[in-house]
Amino acid sequence: MLLFFQIMFTEFIAEMGDKTQLMLVALTSRFKLRDIIIGTAAAILVLNGLAVLLGGFVSELIPTWLIRLIAAAAFLFFAITSLKGDDEEEEAKEENVSRFAPLTVFCTFFVAELGDKTQLTAITFGANEGMNAAVTVWLACSIGLFAADILGMLIGYLLKSKTPDGLLNTLAFFIFAIFGNITMHEGLGLLLGKNHPAVFPVTMIIAVLFILASTFVFMKRIHRDKAEPNE
Repeated sequence: MLLFFQIMFTEFIAEMGDKTQLMLVALTSRFKLRDIIIGTAAAILVLNGLAVLLGGFVSELIPTWLIRLIAAAAFLFFAITSLKGDDEEEEAKEENVSRFAPLTVFCTFFVAELGDKTQLTAITFGANEGMNAAVTVWLACSIGLFAADILGMLIGYLLKSKTPDGLLNTLAFFIFAIFGNITMHEGLGLLLGKNHPAVFPVTMIIAVLFILASTFVFMKRIHRDKAEPNE
């Protein structure tokens, strides 16, 4: 029992302030709390199960640079879609696509968390305690990680209910944009080499393209909002 609480507390502390916790705050502007809980819980159970049972196999099988680039692309995509906001057509489609929301949250969280320090913590505990304690390590890591992430969800929904319309979407945009560009830089650094002269220029080019795309989406949103009262 002491081992269980030790692992759970360690995982909880490791996740506090992590990018995935902040990511969940941003996801609350797009998905229902139920969908985020289902998707996050499933991703946590799978990730920690892989970490405990397979150790570093997943990280060795999938190049870290590829994981980072996929995560960066997901962050930037969510940044732009958060900036886009909601219109009547999207709201009409919401019922049809809502069943895919948990899967979307699962994939986003899974990619973002893969190879992160919390997963490395689970791998370390799994290696130290052995297969005899695999279930204990798996449950303790999962509960500790989920407890920290649930705080992110609750904070996001508290902000959503207390802030003006559009403010949380703007906050989500900046959260995803910042982590997207940072993760992109990390991925390029792992792919080309941290000190490679092309890493910074390529990162800047991607950032500029992202800014241009965001500006286009934002201007389109303004045009849409101005046109709605006249319809």
